[in-house]
Amino acid sequence: MNIDKVFRLFRKNYTEIPLEVFGNDPYETLVSTVMSARTNDTTTLSAANRLFAKAGNFVELDKLNQLEIEKLVYPVGFYKTKSKHLKGLSRIILTRHGGKVPKTREELMTLPGVGRKTANLVLNRAFGIPAIAVDTHVHKISNLLGWVHTKTPEQTERELIKILPKKYWPDTNRLFVSIGRQLTSKKKLEEFLRKEKLI
Repeated sequence: MNIDKVFRLFRKNYTEIPLEVFGNDPYETLVSTVMSARTNDTTTLSAANRLFAKAGNFVELDKLNQLEIEKLVYPVGFYKTKSKHLKGLSRIILTRHGGKVPKTREELMTLPGVGRKTANLVLNRAFGIPAIAVDTHVHKISNLLGWVHTKTPEQTERELIKILPKKYWPDTNRLFVSIGRQLTSKKKLEEFLRKEKLI
């Protein structure tokens, strides 16, 4: 399956994903990831920086009303819905989790606006807990490599968990996303993988 070769090659060709600037801060990681759905990273990054300048933690975020959050995060996609989610999750984290971001997928997925991919990204980036966050890039490239033959990201995650050694899980999303963003079409991806004799 050439797993080692793929990860070596992807690391060599890696370019930084903008949202990695938030490092392993649980608050910033969770909030920026919720904001990032269906929005490009540049837009998310500037909106997140505006929000964090005004609300650097859940207590400060909870003090903002939804309209204030909307103005700060605009123009991220679905900014009204995401503002409602951010307001809701800050309240839940303060009242049910002592102001701390939960460290399990199950608890994270009870928060407004947090699906499986977001939960896995937070586990990985904020807490160093191995998880595979499957977005469209991970799904597409895994299928092109022939590692999986799946129709949905959820199916891809289940299959990758079976075949990828755990040591690769933390890097899968960031490396595959980086390559997918550089090679924006299926044709370019296929040419790249074929040139490297990976397909």
